[in-house]
Amino acid sequence: MTDQKPTIAERLRQLRCVVLIPTYNNAKTLVRVIHGVMELTPDIIVVNDGATDNTALLLKEFPQITQVHLPVNKGKGNALQIGFQAALENNYDFAITIDSDGQHFPEDIEVFIDALEKENTKNVLYIGARNMNQSDVPGKSSFGNKFSNFWFWFETGIWLTDTQCGYRLYPLREIEKLRLLTPKFEFEIEVIVKASWQGTLVKNIPVKILYDEDERVSHFRTIPDFTRISIVNTWLVLVALFYIKPRDLYRNLKKKGVKKFLFEDMLGSSDSPGKKASSIALGVFIGFSPFWGLHTLLVLLLAFVFKLNKPIAFAFSNVSLPPFIPFIVLFSLQLGSWALGEPFVLSLESISTDFSFLTNLRSYVVGSLILAVVGAFVFGTIGYLMLTYFGKRKIAVNNG
Repeated sequence: MTDQKPTIAERLRQLRCVVLIPTYNNAKTLVRVIHGVMELTPDIIVVNDGATDNTALLLKEFPQITQVHLPVNKGKGNALQIGFQAALENNYDFAITIDSDGQHFPEDIEVFIDALEKENTKNVLYIGARNMNQSDVPGKSSFGNKFSNFWFWFETGIWLTDTQCGYRLYPLREIEKLRLLTPKFEFEIEVIVKASWQGTLVKNIPVKILYDEDERVSHFRTIPDFTRISIVNTWLVLVALFYIKPRDLYRNLKKKGVKKFLFEDMLGSSDSPGKKASSIALGVFIGFSPFWGLHTLLVLLLAFVFKLNKPIAFAFSNVSLPPFIPFIVLFSLQLGSWALGEPFVLSLESISTDFSFLTNLRSYVVGSLILAVVGAFVFGTIGYLMLTYFGKRKIAVNNG
């Protein structure tokens, strides 16, 4: 006699997982979504985000599920956070969020459970990955998703195929630690970026999708909501550039030491010596270039465009560390003056104090670009020779 497989409801309870449904003016589809979820589990929380249709009346048919009724609509992000708090108060560890507009299939809840049970860590946030190439997917949704995917990659270094799907599994204890500020649709970007920064594994899992324009009511307002998302992404990019990426680099260096970090994280990847050397050259070029304040943005963007090694390029772009900046500026000015045939009399002290070198701006720009090209060639060539040499030695040792 074989043991009977646990039901989805039993598996959800073992994981202490609840299904959370935020809703606002989706009376056409809400009941069907609730019934679909109830076929799988009774552990449901519905957050009525100040609906002005007959949502409150419809929910009276479901006294057996937990309900939160907000007096005024404040946005999906606010509704989700209130739902998370209600789940925590009921001692749940995870919440699967499903939209109430009928686009998600409740049976895909099992996909989330299967993934979570197999995962090595429980500090994980799953985002449903929709097939955005379906014929019924609106063009603006597909474009917005690609836009969001790019910026999520830039902010976290993680590439996902879908960052906007509302069908998700959240690790509530970890989300509770985050300082989340946004109340509307942009919340779903903020939460996954900040969760990733804090060490939560963020992954896609495939889910089905249905866009029925006759039933579906979308509350996404293209111009104002896209603007809000863009503002949030701008802020997250700045935080990533000036705090998160330097913090992670410093932590890695401190944890492993310079030698181990160089060989394991940068030189130990499977990239060819040519690709690694090109990444070094790109980093040095950007580090010596005159585009101050944009070095990190440029190096990561160009490394992505040219499919180079981003950690190596980023690390070598830091050749222009603050203590070296006066020397780099002085040498660039001298190179530029020589190249342009212009007189140049300037000391290292004047660069550090009165910034009179700005009168020689043309010389500086030309000189810094010359230095960037020469530096990229020299560092790239040396890097290629060293990587090729050590690569051959490693092969010889392994074969010996």
